[in-house]
Amino acid sequence: MIKPARRLFLALGLAAATALASVPTVASAQLPNFRELLAASQTKYAAIVVDAKSGEILYARHADGPRYPASITKVMTLYLTYEALASGKLHLDDRVPFSPHAAAQAPSKLGVRPGDSISVNEAIEAMTTLSANDAAVAMGEKIAGTESRFAALMTLRAQELGMQNTHFSNANGLPDSRNITTARDIAILSRAVMRDYPQYYHYFSLESFGFRGREINSHNHLLGPGVDGLKTGFTNASGFNIAISGVKDNRRLIVVVMGGPTRVSRDQNAEDLLLTGFNVLHRRAMGEKIVVAQNQFEPTELNGPVVRPPVEQGDGDQDSLKIELTGAPAAKAGKVALETERRDHEAKATKAKWAVQVGEFRSKADAHKQIALVEKKFGEHVDGARGAAEKQGRKYKAVFTGLTEIDARGACRALKARRLACLVIEPA
Repeated sequence: MIKPARRLFLALGLAAATALASVPTVASAQLPNFRELLAASQTKYAAIVVDAKSGEILYARHADGPRYPASITKVMTLYLTYEALASGKLHLDDRVPFSPHAAAQAPSKLGVRPGDSISVNEAIEAMTTLSANDAAVAMGEKIAGTESRFAALMTLRAQELGMQNTHFSNANGLPDSRNITTARDIAILSRAVMRDYPQYYHYFSLESFGFRGREINSHNHLLGPGVDGLKTGFTNASGFNIAISGVKDNRRLIVVVMGGPTRVSRDQNAEDLLLTGFNVLHRRAMGEKIVVAQNQFEPTELNGPVVRPPVEQGDGDQDSLKIELTGAPAAKAGKVALETERRDHEAKATKAKWAVQVGEFRSKADAHKQIALVEKKFGEHVDGARGAAEKQGRKYKAVFTGLTEIDARGACRALKARRLACLVIEPA
């Protein structure tokens, strides 16, 4: 953890924080050139893979290029919230009032009315799942008095953590040209929050939470086996951002992907990087000297026009989701919920219909031998899939079925790296 002496607002109190908020920081003094670099950048894409324990960088692309953090900003808001909880300045059942300023934030939001309040626990759940912009501002005001003072604390804490190229201007990540970071800095923050406040890390794993009679699902569609946190983000200017973390063989990796043109491409790229990172660690444990690039993994940059989703924690446009809290759910919100449920059902129905082919043979017995070989030597790459020898004409294909697209592509990438033939088979 950071030493108590370095925790500025705990050591000096709000009065000092207020004074410091009016003093230009090192980060703010460098912002003009930093923003010019961002404007001149030819790509929004950036990515990094970090060993959470050692801090080793396993992979990096444009990792120090300036980017807009979007809602990943809330990881710092949560870091300061956890800091206040750990110090005893906040308690999970404390009330967080919503000022007119907080209540007026653009979606995604809870929609709490001015003067109403929620608990600290509810505010945390709303930030980690719905990425509620109003809850983030309300929490910032609860801790520092005003959002601007809280943003100053966020930037100071970022500098203390080593996030040298980060400046926060608000508590939620809604569009502001002064809200700037890098993939490396987001990885530093992600590593810090799980290192310094492991007792609160479980909030990043929430796939949904109940709020006043409604069940609200997380924007992070990668949560589940293999991925146990952290946070997504989106604005038109930033593209699709995500920071994820997972554990395998007692090793934890952090992956940050920024600037994806779509949610699906961002998620796939992030999971591919995580899978490849773990494969590298496994091969190192077997005695190989290898880095990610040597594992024949060099992702195509996720460039292209940003395709905004119908529901994301976005930039306040009208098609972002707002949870209505007054009376019965609004008809529009009900339609959105039904449509979301329908899409989720369809996605689950097709999710595990991908397959990989690991060879083609003249006999069924040879196909089964290949399946057994893959299961024995490379079982971690086809875990959960069903091996089968499928006849096609006079030959038999050795295939593994029941995979998601991400798992199928990841398996083939890993198998090819082991000099094994592999072909991804899409659902018919």
